[in-house]
Amino acid sequence: MTSSNRLRLLDRIDLAILDVLQKNGRISNVNLAKQVNLSPSPCLDRVKRLEQEGYIEGYFAKLSEAKLNQSLVAHVQVSLVTSNTAVFKVFREHILRIKQVVECDMVAGGYDYLLKIRVCDMDEYRQVLGDLVDIPGVGTHHTYMVIEKIKQDTGLRLDT
Repeated sequence: MTSSNRLRLLDRIDLAILDVLQKNGRISNVNLAKQVNLSPSPCLDRVKRLEQEGYIEGYFAKLSEAKLNQSLVAHVQVSLVTSNTAVFKVFREHILRIKQVVECDMVAGGYDYLLKIRVCDMDEYRQVLGDLVDIPGVGTHHTYMVIEKIKQDTGLRLDT
């Protein structure tokens, strides 16, 4: 297996550790060790090595979007009027300042960017939309409001 992102090949125990940790980052080292069939000391050594080598980038808490009043989600396709480095840079600078934009991907296909916007209500979405269309270089946009979340998996596929 060759990849410029991998420093070395991961063995099945490393992959098992990563799999468990991405599902439960708060698991104790003792319980993690049991799940991957290691004793605690070598398990902790492996976790530290995986962190140092950049395989583990951090640990996060999943927050309640409903309790924090941010459960309205929109996916917005954005097309720019022209494609050049200067327009890309301006768009990026503006998007990074809009806190309701929680994800932004430059894509290939029928439009240039796909945004995920999280707000409390339609009034807030309308304000964000105003900010979005005022960005120099933005041409057209299409909004898709999320009615129901069918699947959400924040983990990466690991071949264990």
